[in-house]
Amino acid sequence: MTTMEAALAEIKRGVEDLIPESELIEKLKENRPLRIKLGADPTAPDIHLGHTVILNKLRQFQELGHEVIFLIGDFTATVGDPSGKDSTRPPLTREQVLSNAETYKEQIFKILDPAKTRIEFNSTWLSELGTEGMIRLAASSTVARMLERDDFKKRFASNRPIAIHEFIYPLLQGYDSVALDADVELGGTDQRFNLLMGRELQKSHGQSQQTVLMMPLLEGLDGVDKMSKSKHNYIGVSEAPSEMFGKIMSISDVLMWRYYELLSFRPLEEVAQLKQNVENGTNPRDVKILLAKEIIARFHTEADAEAAEQEFINRFQKGAMPDEMPEFEMVQGIAIANLLKDAGLVNSTSDAMRMIRQGAVKIDGEKVTDTKLAPAAGQAIYQVGKRKFARVTIA
Repeated sequence: MTTMEAALAEIKRGVEDLIPESELIEKLKENRPLRIKLGADPTAPDIHLGHTVILNKLRQFQELGHEVIFLIGDFTATVGDPSGKDSTRPPLTREQVLSNAETYKEQIFKILDPAKTRIEFNSTWLSELGTEGMIRLAASSTVARMLERDDFKKRFASNRPIAIHEFIYPLLQGYDSVALDADVELGGTDQRFNLLMGRELQKSHGQSQQTVLMMPLLEGLDGVDKMSKSKHNYIGVSEAPSEMFGKIMSISDVLMWRYYELLSFRPLEEVAQLKQNVENGTNPRDVKILLAKEIIARFHTEADAEAAEQEFINRFQKGAMPDEMPEFEMVQGIAIANLLKDAGLVNSTSDAMRMIRQGAVKIDGEKVTDTKLAPAAGQAIYQVGKRKFARVTIA
């Protein structure tokens, strides 16, 4: 395998779609640092592992010698990205945007190399467009083209409102690529329309068109829905090491390989060997521990990862937690006694009350003492006695 073939293989790792691959190959043949763009609207103060899938890809580009541009959409965040939304998203205030942007910068440098990362704010050029510039930009597309978007199409068909400014958003994101003369733009699969708009606008401005690289949306702890705070199935990059460790250990053995592909920095050959080891009899739990420690060390320290592993062993493995256990989904607000009964861990609510008073009920290894407890939303392992376990997700 040549150096360029190896680089291309690393770039394509975990990628959902590459449009078009042939153009990226030609750019790589130019043997120059490519300008790799990722735009992020600072709409929330913190990020989770689902967000880091694309950041990991940026890190790979950095290690291959390319220029990474992390674009903070301080202007577009005040407009509101309609991607994937079934209703108009409320725009943020300027103060909220700037506050969130500072938190973003702190978190992304746990993955990206600050010395190789160029931070830009799209208000730098979008604020300068003015009324005339906005009208010219709006004239570069049509209503029919906008209605090709799946989310707009569905809302239009069901008579749900689409605000005029939502049509502007893809044009603003596309214009960012013009302003930065981007060679490659990264995004999630839900950003396809916006990413391709960048290609169209670059062409109309006489620029070489960017290659679009789309990453899949990472499944959350439940292995079904995409990782999301609203789904309570996420792992935040700022969570405590022990909490991160427990959540990673709770994912299924099948989902573990998906996380290795999209979140691990281990070489593909090493991941393939780990898979082979499991097929030959290695306990998947041991391989999952390696993943958990790698991720925790990235966002905390090696010492934190080691301590989290030891805490996990003390809590669970010494308590003989089984590798497989029944899984349940329950609604937020359910009382602990009802939860234990519905999960089949006790015969009745009165039995649940008795077990709690005896100190025989634990949530993620912590003893429950409140018989009136309504467990918090999220996923946890519930234990009654020494042998009864269930993984419960409360949403």
